[in-house]
Amino acid sequence: MNQYQVSEITPGMFVVNELHKDWGMGQVQSSINEKITIIFEHVGKKVININDVPLKIVQLKDVTN
Repeated sequence: MNQYQVSEITPGMFVVNELHKDWGMGQVQSSINEKITIIFEHVGKKVININDVPLKIVQLKDVTN
C-alpha cells in the first residue's frame, strides 16, 4: 500500500488480509503510521505492517432500511 492508502485505514473499518483470507474479516482497532492493529474473526488480535500485508477494505451494506 502506498501512503495515501495507509491514511485510508482508520479505526472501526473492516478489512480482509489478502494473504490470509482464512483469518476472516477483521476490524481495525488502531492505525499508527504503518502499524495497524486488527481483531480478526478466526485468529484474534494481530499487529501488522501495512507495507508488508495487502489489506482489502470491506464495505458493509446497510440493512436497516
